[in-house]
Amino acid sequence: MRLFVFARHAHSVLNLEHRVNGDPTRDVPLTDEGREEARVLGVELANLPLDVCIHTRFPRTRETAAIALAGREIPFQVEPLLDDIDVGDLEGWTIDEYRAWKSEHTRSDPFPGGESLDDSARRYVRACRRLLESANGTALVVCHEIPIRYALNGAAGSDDLDRPVHEIENARPYLFDEAGLESAAAGIERLVSP
Repeated sequence: MRLFVFARHAHSVLNLEHRVNGDPTRDVPLTDEGREEARVLGVELANLPLDVCIHTRFPRTRETAAIALAGREIPFQVEPLLDDIDVGDLEGWTIDEYRAWKSEHTRSDPFPGGESLDDSARRYVRACRRLLESANGTALVVCHEIPIRYALNGAAGSDDLDRPVHEIENARPYLFDEAGLESAAAGIERLVSP
């Protein structure tokens, strides 16, 4: 059975500052707490044979993966389709400012200079399907909170991509088999406006 182990990146400087980041060229390092979380993720996965590690273009995902898999000979691949949401002009805003903007707009409204939540959800569907179509075996997928939230809620058949699961802990593994990942993709797709 092929598994896809999804994990949000470990605690970063911007988590500490409660700011949003949708620009993968901005280096946001892990905190000391985050490096420890990544190490513990590695302990949790130590006895699981992994064939590949997939991470986003954001350095914090690569750093999390590198710490978690230190000493293991596992190839790394970049998957931009799992990148965090491009928040455009909201880059660096506080979480509260970001949420206030979201509360005044719909999921289909793009962030100024960025993409919409629906656009990112469609991108995550493509990412899930690309993972399923790949020849890779069991994969560690280090990405961001929102693609994992959407996948969990989509797979559960929820009528809301943000519920019932909302908060995704840093560096905690969430497992999908092939059927589960296809259910996640189908569930997200069902809830995104055309």
